[in-house]
Amino acid sequence: MSIDLIKRLGIFVVLVLVQGLVFNHIHLFNCATPLLYIFMVLHFRRNHPRWSVMLWSFMMGLCIDVFANTPGVAAASMTFIGLLQPYLFELFVPRDSADDLEPSMRTIGVGSYVLYTLVIVLVYNLVFFTLETFNFFNWMEWLLRIGGGTAITMLLIMALESFRKG
Repeated sequence: MSIDLIKRLGIFVVLVLVQGLVFNHIHLFNCATPLLYIFMVLHFRRNHPRWSVMLWSFMMGLCIDVFANTPGVAAASMTFIGLLQPYLFELFVPRDSADDLEPSMRTIGVGSYVLYTLVIVLVYNLVFFTLETFNFFNWMEWLLRIGGGTAITMLLIMALESFRKG
């Protein structure tokens, strides 16, 4: 087993437990729920196999679904951003950068990383809350949940990223 696999497995377990035991019970203003487990999908290297990104994403979503009792919503949303992540990462990386570049504030710059994270978190929240609601009857609440969830998730991811080592 490689050290990268063990590290990724440890991050997986910690994020699932923190989300399931703490963040699933936080609903600020009844519309903002932090979804920190998206952090895992953000940090796949540039040359990481796409099938592996999608498999990790699906398994993370499935574990979150078990904890949150949302049948398939997180799994579908995580798989979708796992599919998009390699393509979105390419948009924010210089063409002459290394093939094994890992996304972080230090490697691609603060502005690019914030924009890259914002796009992925916004797409995730859009898909997640659309599947969860599955109607547009109360579209104002739907928009508030997407906006609130995106804002608090971005805040937590940026705080976590600022404490991360290289």
